[in-house]
Amino acid sequence: MTTLRTLIAAALVVGLFGVAVAKLPPPAPLTDAQKAAADDKKAKDAAAADAAKAQLTKAEDRTAAHYFADMKAKGKAVSPPQPLAAPAPAAAAAATPPPAPKK
Repeated sequence: MTTLRTLIAAALVVGLFGVAVAKLPPPAPLTDAQKAAADDKKAKDAAAADAAKAQLTKAEDRTAAHYFADMKAKGKAVSPPQPLAAPAPAAAAAATPPPAPKK
């Protein structure tokens, strides 16, 4: 009985949500000022992401240097990890035309 009641309640919630969403009006088009503000916000977010990435890289480098110094002090030989080869850009692979079919 409880399972049936739960299923009915879930179906009611889903149905009412669909009705509520269907009645929402389309968003108004953006004005030039709103577009400029959105572009500024996007630029600020990109700059903040770059700064955060730089801070993370610096913290990772400090942590790795501290780890290697500790291992050296303990007399354990630890070699730094080998850098991975950079993957080929997907755009260059997509720009290469496919070979012509042989006749």
